[in-house]
Amino acid sequence: MIEARHLRVLRAVAGTGSFSAAGRELGCTQPAVSQQMKALEASVGTPLLIRTGREMRLTQAGEALVRHAAGIIAGLTAAEEEVAAIAGLRAGRVRLVSFPSGSSTLVPTALAALRAAHPGTRVSLEEAEPPRSVEMLREGDCDVTLAFRYEQRREAPLNKGGGARRVGEGAAGVEEWDDLVVRPLLRDRLVGLVPEGHRLAKARSVAIGELADEPWIAGCPRCRAQLVEVCENAGFTPRIDFATDDYPAVVGLVGAGLGVAVLPELAIESVRPKGARTVTVEPALRREIVALTLPDLAQVPAVAATLDQLARAAAR
Repeated sequence: MIEARHLRVLRAVAGTGSFSAAGRELGCTQPAVSQQMKALEASVGTPLLIRTGREMRLTQAGEALVRHAAGIIAGLTAAEEEVAAIAGLRAGRVRLVSFPSGSSTLVPTALAALRAAHPGTRVSLEEAEPPRSVEMLREGDCDVTLAFRYEQRREAPLNKGGGARRVGEGAAGVEEWDDLVVRPLLRDRLVGLVPEGHRLAKARSVAIGELADEPWIAGCPRCRAQLVEVCENAGFTPRIDFATDDYPAVVGLVGAGLGVAVLPELAIESVRPKGARTVTVEPALRREIVALTLPDLAQVPAVAATLDQLARAAAR
């Protein structure tokens, strides 16, 4: 195998005409130059230099190798400079996937700060929710995923009938992320949303069971699974009149007096709840917001910087 350092020595010898002069140019000794030339000749399996007294000239093979060496060394130099730029955050690319409420709250602040600190780093954004967003990370379709999961199972008292039942995890279990680097960002509480004129609009807190007879606005079957389970633990099945995953649409429907809903606080931040009021819901429902990446990707400077800025945005 031909080594780049040997090619650099060959070019120096060809340019200066001797081992000693090449050594001076390269900052090494004449014996070191001689050793590297012998190693190169052994690698290619043919003589590259003809030594006649004090004179030295290239063989045909040597001339061919010197001719190619210029392009090879130039390419390696360009590669080294590009890698150094990426390592120094003067360049680089990060593919980010986020769920919608994260895209409208955490992501803009984080990416603005990243661009200000490292203008050469480019970030692309695509939207997807877990578990699909986590699959994209494992499949190599992104470098960082902003995801969430609901709190682990715990015992919660029933509001009707006594006893106790379990509150589910929701989007993902802890074991599903064991192979990933998990950067915790924040705990996002879910809040109730009722029309302004609702009987509970001014309540300090509302037990979920108090909303048993209300019409509900909720997401798709997968997205509302956590809500349905919590309501069933409270002794009722919510009557879902309107199904939408679009948070502004949920707020609009509640504001028009067409029902009640439960939304993450992060989602409320990005939507002006016109005609609607938020209320604290008991038992507390929370989801953990995290940034995920693969272990090898976590060592890439641009990815590490993106994780840092997401954490700073979440702390504000």
